[in-house]
Amino acid sequence: MELDPDDPRPPYQQVANALRAAILTKTFQPGEKLPSGLDLSQQFGVARMTIQTAIRLLRDEGLVVSRQGSGVFVRERTQRPVDLRSHLERAFGEPEVAVDFAGFSGETLHGAITEPLDKIRDGRLRPDSLTVRLLVPDPRQPWTLPARVDDLSDSPAFRARATRIMERHTLAIIDAVNELAELGLVPSARALVRVNPAVPLFKLYLINSSEAFFGYYPVQEHTVTLDGEPTAIWDLMGKDATLFHHSVDGDEDSLSTRFVRQSHTWFESLWTTVGRDYQL
Repeated sequence: MELDPDDPRPPYQQVANALRAAILTKTFQPGEKLPSGLDLSQQFGVARMTIQTAIRLLRDEGLVVSRQGSGVFVRERTQRPVDLRSHLERAFGEPEVAVDFAGFSGETLHGAITEPLDKIRDGRLRPDSLTVRLLVPDPRQPWTLPARVDDLSDSPAFRARATRIMERHTLAIIDAVNELAELGLVPSARALVRVNPAVPLFKLYLINSSEAFFGYYPVQEHTVTLDGEPTAIWDLMGKDATLFHHSVDGDEDSLSTRFVRQSHTWFESLWTTVGRDYQL
């Protein structure tokens, strides 16, 4: 475990991100004791105080517990809201990178994937291939949700608004990935968007065929201005979705492995059947 000298983030944040990723990907198992502060400071090449600050961040997040006289341990239950960004950064260190998203707009993915893409552009990451696929609802068809509060009817004006948001984020991802290919920074890079007739009530991220992040969209009343008038909408609040993490753990019969495998099967079934290419 070494720090990236070109990473602008402070050392304690880099250490915390590396340890967080190791915990959430089960490199450190629930209940397992972390290396001592001295060992971690030697591994990362930083001061003991830096390690202590990083551990404090993880403790505040509920990922680790300190036991007087015994050390620092991974919490027994770490199935909690997770940091998608740190997992993406870790995945982008692999030779082949594949990211699939199913949901509403791709806004969260855009925010999380920007830094790994920037690291490729700066030469700090060098995958051989990169594929990003986004599956979103078809905005040209009526939606069951979001819907007007007064009569639960579809709102073409709201769909137009949602389309602009979706296109802004998906186009940014596509442009960034295509630029990497054009610059020759990734030998094989592509980003694709398809629409499907189903309105998602959850969001799903699949990374490198080994990790899945899943979260439900809470439905909340949301007033927006449509055609110049404040309009109450039952909206799907993506930023309020709590993501839960599952990873392939080597046991084909485990719940996490089966969840990841089935999620891939579900995604492929929509992508290859009712999914249609969307022209941005």
